[in-house]
This record gives sequence, structure tokens and C-alpha cells, in this order.
Amino acid sequence: MVSLRFPFSFSQPPRRPRLPRSSSPSALSFAVAAASVAAGAAAAVAAGIAASRDPRRPLLESARDFLVSRSSSLPLWGSLSLAENSPPVVESKTGVSFPSVVGGSRQLLGVGLRRKSVLGLKNIDVYAFGVYADDKDINKLLKEKYGKLSISELKESKEVSEDLMESDICVTVRLQIVYGRLSIKSVRSAFEESVGNRLKKFSPEDNKELLQRFTSQFKDEFKIPRGSVIDLSRDQGHVLRTTIDGKEVGSIESKLLCRSILDLYIGDDPLDRQAREDVKLNLASFLEK
Repeated sequence: MVSLRFPFSFSQPPRRPRLPRSSSPSALSFAVAAASVAAGAAAAVAAGIAASRDPRRPLLESARDFLVSRSSSLPLWGSLSLAENSPPVVESKTGVSFPSVVGGSRQLLGVGLRRKSVLGLKNIDVYAFGVYADDKDINKLLKEKYGKLSISELKESKEVSEDLMESDICVTVRLQIVYGRLSIKSVRSAFEESVGNRLKKFSPEDNKELLQRFTSQFKDEFKIPRGSVIDLSRDQGHVLRTTIDGKEVGSIESKLLCRSILDLYIGDDPLDRQAREDVKLNLASFLEK
């Protein structure tokens, strides 16, 4: 299995408004201040979510470091709190876009790309994915423990990722199919291997029945052409709910299964390491607010 790192891409930041030639000093001051706030907010959003494989990496790093240093006055997530007004985030390698929020209050923390090696000769892009977490649950279950830590301390903490996976926080991993010739049988087989290995990792017991209950949800009758969406959502009570193109295909109450699936994307050996780092960075920024 091959991991790929890549950046988010964003639309161009809004231009500063042109001032009328006859603007008074007070109007001029007000307009300049408003433009500065808007530009700063747009820059904060871009820097907070930008990933590190962009050719412009040094510039993005500098912007992010600068904004992090000023996080007490301008939190990175400040402009994303009004999620309905936030633009989608586009994965640059595939052009797949992800909404900033799903399920009303599950905020986008990071995106990644699942690649598969074919006979060791080439890699194919299988699906892009986005990781979302409920902002209210984060505040309720993680804020007290981590709220006083700095962003740099949170980024280095292994516990924050563990707590995100272990706690009863509503999380959604959205998969958007990129490979046009992918069959539902291939998806089922891939989950049998990847989720099966995670179940063994976290439990010494035989969990074949649990694995079969999960993979059997991906029935042959489902077609998943390019652009299809699969949501793997952990709801309250550690219930894993699976939907395909908006249709619920099953739900399973199992903390072990939820943990095993989340470990694929934000665990210590994720499918896309940079996506995991983006999730940690934006989670840290959220907790610091």
C-alpha cells in the first residue's frame, strides 16, 4: 500500500475593495481596517488547512508559522466556524471537492488520497477522503484536557489523536471514488484486508464475524462509478453507520470496529500520513480557540 501526500487548494483570496477617490479620512480608515480583517481571515483559513507537499511549501510554512504565532488574536479555525458560508476544499491531485461541513456540525479537519500499487508497476488513485469531526463533541470531550496546550504542543501529542479515535465523538470519513473502474467487490475485498488487520491489531480475539457484518454491507447490487460517495460515520454510542451515495446500507454498534476504521486514516500507520498531520494541526487549532 502506498501513501500519498498532497495539498488542499483554495480559491483566490478576495481582493481588497477599491476606495472612492472622494473617500473621507474616516471612511478610508474604516475601509482599510475591514480589508485587513478580511484578508487576514482568508489567509488564516488557507494556512490552517494547506498541506505540505505543495511546491510552494516554504511560503505556506512561513504563512502558517506566522499565523500560529498570532493564534491568540486570530485562530486558524475562526473563519470556518460559520461553516455554511465556507467554500469547499478541493483535493489538488484529483480535483475532488469536499464540503467544509457534513451532518450539520461535523467540521472538515483534513483530506487525503488512497493510492494502490498495481503489480508494483504503477499506482492508481482509488479514492480521495475527508475526515470530519463534530465541533460540539470536540469542545465537550477534548477541550478541558487539551484546551490550555499550545498548537505546537498539541501537534506533538500522540494522545490527542488517540482520544479522537477512542472518545465518543461523532466522526465521518467521506470517501469519494476516483478510479472509474472500481467495483464494489474490490471495495469489499480491500476492507476485508485493511479493517481485518486493524481488528487484529486492537483485539486478540477472533473478530471474523464482526468483520463479515461490516463488509457484507457492500453488496454486489451497488454500483460505484467515479464520483460515488461512501460515508463511514461514527455516531454517538460508537455506532458505525455506512451510507453509499446518501443511502444508508447498515449500522453496527462496536467501539472496536469504529476504532479500527478510524485508525486507517488517523492512526499511527495511516493510508496518507500528511492527511493525518493536517487533521492534527486543524484539531489543535480548533482546541486552542
